[in-house]
Amino acid sequence: MENNMYTIGIIGLGPIGQTLAVHFKLAGCEVAVTDLDREKLNLIRKEGMELVSKIEKKSFVKYVYYSVEEMLEHDMDILISAVKDYHVDKIVKIIEENLKKKVFLLSAQNGIDIGKKYQGHFPESFILRMVINFAGNLQAPNVTGINFFNPPNYIGSMDDSQEELARWIATTLTSVDLATEQVNSFSINDKIWEKTILNAALSPLCAISRLTMKEAMNNKDTLEIIEQILYEAVQVSAAEAIKLPDNFIKLAIRYLSSAGNHMPSLAIDLINQRETEIDYMNGKIVDYGRKHYVKTPINLVLTNLVNAISCKNGVIGPK
Repeated sequence: MENNMYTIGIIGLGPIGQTLAVHFKLAGCEVAVTDLDREKLNLIRKEGMELVSKIEKKSFVKYVYYSVEEMLEHDMDILISAVKDYHVDKIVKIIEENLKKKVFLLSAQNGIDIGKKYQGHFPESFILRMVINFAGNLQAPNVTGINFFNPPNYIGSMDDSQEELARWIATTLTSVDLATEQVNSFSINDKIWEKTILNAALSPLCAISRLTMKEAMNNKDTLEIIEQILYEAVQVSAAEAIKLPDNFIKLAIRYLSSAGNHMPSLAIDLINQRETEIDYMNGKIVDYGRKHYVKTPINLVLTNLVNAISCKNGVIGPK
């Protein structure tokens, strides 16, 4: 199909949602968007969305909706979920109750087992997963500062039945310089684990210590903790038959050493007393460790500390 024959709907306009919206629009797609933040939506209506720093692009979208229910009235072909994992259950319920036609659902969320939240609610053949290899922070409600992009992103169909669609999405994003590669369902799962482990190595540590990513990597005491997080995760992934690159820990340290002097999104959420995605990062490493009788004490400590702080902040209940 031609680009303009697919209409894209995006739920959630954080850094991931805005970055994808800008690129799909620049590629010639019809794009509809929604978010919980009305101030953000008003700015997007008036000023568009802008990407700055490592990626510099701007785009206006015609279809900006103030609720998911309203956006689902729009005739779309691909619905992208770019919300935090703890919003997924609510979003899934809204989609089930209001969607009037079958659409393809793309989960553009990092974290182990996020795809399972959609299974059981939607046919597996209609679900795709995407691994995001860029990161950013909102500098204004409608302005995303891209901190880094380590291409490519990856996209895959959950059961390999939609390889053509996944390839179309990859080609479309790549055509506007957001390099994305289509892979099979087994590879996308491996890539999900790989990206989640990298996030887990720094995010909770920065959140608790208030160190930036660069500061954490340059401190020998925190670097030793990071190495132990990675070691535990590699042991768990091996038990789960996940294929990581050879010399993964060394490659991960090299990759993380290039991190900038900024805070990961989980750290920003914890500092701002918002719910975090720890349960689908380090928490999943702990869960799969229990499944395979692999001890993960460092990941357990970090998961429980982040959740304890969130509980004290009143954003989650006791686990």
